[in-house]
Amino acid sequence: MRIKTQKNPHDTLQEELQKERAAVLGRAGELLAAAIAKLQTAEADINKRLCRIDDLMAKSAEMPADRTLIRQRQRDILEINGEIDRYNLLREHAKLRYYYLIVTREAMGLRKHDRVREIYGIPDRKGHLRADCG
Repeated sequence: MRIKTQKNPHDTLQEELQKERAAVLGRAGELLAAAIAKLQTAEADINKRLCRIDDLMAKSAEMPADRTLIRQRQRDILEINGEIDRYNLLREHAKLRYYYLIVTREAMGLRKHDRVREIYGIPDRKGHLRADCG
């Protein structure tokens, strides 16, 4: 014989609220993770371009008077600085998403964020390269 237990409306409402809170928190974490992934992709692009500059530096050491290599290096540095600007904008977006996640957690009564900081650490800002130095 089965006993039918019926949830009272209050318990049902509380359960629905908990599910919605979990969904909101999950979405905030997913948006932050996506922002950090874009940031990491931008950083990888910058690193690839930096390798190209290293190659140009090695070539220009062999041929120091080659104006073509010098101009190419300067163009590459300008492009990298544009990528650095893009990276820094993506970083600001990731910081905003991090803030939203923390605010969401606080609104839900979660006060300790050390683990969140470990998982979703936002890297430092990048500075521009100077065209007149190596």
